[in-house]
Amino acid sequence: MNIVIMGGGKVGQNLARRLIDGRNRVQIIEQDRARCAELANTLDIEVICGDGTEIDVLENAGIRDADIFIAITDNDADNLVAAQLAKKYFGAKKVLARANDPRNVETMRILGVDHAVSSTEILANLIEQEARPTDVQLLASLNRGRAQISSFILPQNSALHGKSLNDLSGSIPRGVLLVSVVRAEKLIIPRGDTVLQRGDEVIAVSEESSQRALYRLMSQTA
Repeated sequence: MNIVIMGGGKVGQNLARRLIDGRNRVQIIEQDRARCAELANTLDIEVICGDGTEIDVLENAGIRDADIFIAITDNDADNLVAAQLAKKYFGAKKVLARANDPRNVETMRILGVDHAVSSTEILANLIEQEARPTDVQLLASLNRGRAQISSFILPQNSALHGKSLNDLSGSIPRGVLLVSVVRAEKLIIPRGDTVLQRGDEVIAVSEESSQRALYRLMSQTA
């Protein structure tokens, strides 16, 4: 995927490194020129020096062709302005923003940001979800991003089809709780003998450290 990140601080750098490892095409927008050179040398990616709240800078970063735009500076106001420009002016496909102050998360969502979260780990997981065959949706973040509630739709070729939770007891990561299964619009409270089927919607609560392993489990195909 083509991903544009606004903000080249430590958070932006770490996120970019993680996404590059996932074989995505990543570009960073950063205002500080010395930092731009450092990022370009360290990550070996294109870095655009400029203010991401300005239209021409976003244009130069190729925002029109980006699959995802992420505003992740340490200034929530700048993140919101850039996210709104990306969404409303350029029609970006997916816009994510980091709220340094968790109290700003809801404001960002009301003003049109697709996903506004206070946890960098959740941002990375949301991006990784775009490349997964499993239909995944973040329903809520808990305890200031330290945990999340997610919904998974098991694909038609799911490797979990026909397996009970007892069968998966050794595969379900620690820090994960499967709280419900929805099948044909009926709610099932899962027990050990509950057998999963393709097309099931599985709702899970997971700690931050367990989320990537949970995504891998739910996206397994036969």
